[in-house]
Amino acid sequence: MPTDTSTPVTTSGPVKKRRFAFPHTYAIIFGMIFLIGLATYLIPSGSLDRAEQDGREVVLAGTYHGTEKTPLSFFDFFTSVPTGLAEAADIIFYIFLLGGAFGVIRATGAIDAGINALVKLLHGHGAILLPLLMVVFSVLGFTTGMAEETIIFAPIGVGIALALGYDALVGAAVICLGAAAGFTGGMMNPFTVGVAQGIAQLPLFSGMGFRAIVYVFILAAGIWWVMRYASRVKADPTKSLLYGKVGAPEVGATAAATADTEAEDAAPGLDWRRSLVLIIFVAGIVTNMYGILKHGWFLNEMAAMFVLIAIVTGLIGRLGVNGLFSNMVSGMQDVAFGALIVGFARAILVVLEQANVLDTVINAVATWIGDSPNFLVVILMFLFQSVLNLVIPSGSGMAATTMPIMVPLSDVLGIDRQLTVLAYQYGDAIANSIMPTSASVMGLLAVCRIPYETWCRFLWPLIVFWSLIAIVALILGSLVGVGF
Repeated sequence: MPTDTSTPVTTSGPVKKRRFAFPHTYAIIFGMIFLIGLATYLIPSGSLDRAEQDGREVVLAGTYHGTEKTPLSFFDFFTSVPTGLAEAADIIFYIFLLGGAFGVIRATGAIDAGINALVKLLHGHGAILLPLLMVVFSVLGFTTGMAEETIIFAPIGVGIALALGYDALVGAAVICLGAAAGFTGGMMNPFTVGVAQGIAQLPLFSGMGFRAIVYVFILAAGIWWVMRYASRVKADPTKSLLYGKVGAPEVGATAAATADTEAEDAAPGLDWRRSLVLIIFVAGIVTNMYGILKHGWFLNEMAAMFVLIAIVTGLIGRLGVNGLFSNMVSGMQDVAFGALIVGFARAILVVLEQANVLDTVINAVATWIGDSPNFLVVILMFLFQSVLNLVIPSGSGMAATTMPIMVPLSDVLGIDRQLTVLAYQYGDAIANSIMPTSASVMGLLAVCRIPYETWCRFLWPLIVFWSLIAIVALILGSLVGVGF
């Protein structure tokens, strides 16, 4: 008789199915290095001529020509990693020192105290407090690139929302989407716009005026969406997407008020020391902007200013010398993932350059889309960056991966480099708020005990709306320019 093999026989109980584990970002980068390295054996070698124009190296259209094949050895795949780290050293150490400064400032409790003081000042005025908190976090988003740091403020946001008769989703959205709106605006975001413009050889934070206008629309749309949902929940708790679950408004006024009080009491008070830390922090950012605009400061000078900010604020915040540098190192550890991935991603470019196939790829893509309108090309760039964010959630890492290809491509097609940076910026930032590979979003949802699918139900219409705003901005940018 034939044996029935439909159900496996086991003596150790039922077989547990392994859940699919999404590959680690660094594993994806290594996979890309090897796949692209193998592809270089098949892609013809070639080169495009380059020339100096307005102080930067540009690629000249129509100058492509074949060159001698230079295949890579197996060991070259591995040496590309330290080579990429060395070539991206200025960006990597800038991110490390910036993260170190934020670690010191965070340790003084100044940011927590400032937000807590604002909450106490406007307690009970939800219609004013929630939008104002979103504005505050958006400022932190476009100046410091706040992302994972939002997790720290999640309990405060949830406590406030519950005390005001909303649900935990409102509290999470105020914190997360406020920072996301600023991150998307990116006027002074060092991790995205700063890195991308550095690679594109553009003046740091140039095009700030255009970005600021788009930021206002992005922030306004975010505030409208959150307040629209909040007002529905306040009027009818059964409209909450968390109704019947943890974090729903039906937890009761007493429990909500307790959560709010505990959240506020957990934050430090805003004394004169922490007030001075905030003033020095703001003054340091203003000084950096002045140095960039008036004296041509770049990554080294900006990094030096953040080191100075860290030392001064740490001493004023009474961290002590040992505490100051311990928190600086801790802050560097927090950004190590994003900082080092810049060098690992740069290894992809190293492989393409050493095999002399980078210009072949650029020329092929340019030939394929050469007759398309510029605005359509930048929209395709934006959509490509949005999808790529699923596998490379680090903004600085994605800039290091894609900008070395997108920038020369834009030169060949006659597209302003600012538009290319803008397409990358919006593609990275908007998708960040909903991608399951985003550490900041998933961490915040875990703290707030909000299911990911519930977050997606709440957020996807706003993501579509933000994407439409970005597309309109890219079209307008292609017509009027971005450099103001």
